[in-house]
Amino acid sequence: MKVSELRGKSASELQESLESELEKQFKMRMKRATGQHEQSHEFKQVRRDIARIKTVLNEAVLTEAAGN
Repeated sequence: MKVSELRGKSASELQESLESELEKQFKMRMKRATGQHEQSHEFKQVRRDIARIKTVLNEAVLTEAAGN
């Protein structure tokens, strides 16, 4: 997921993406706990995607607050 793609989305779309990524992270943690998860590199990717989404959401809030 690229930051440029995220900046083109609305706040509600970003919130949905965040919830989706958090759910994906939870499912991956459960698979790892039961020994079923094989691709450990996905943990890093999902964690970074979550951080990107949160950063863009925070930027939107700050620019909205500065505009008022």
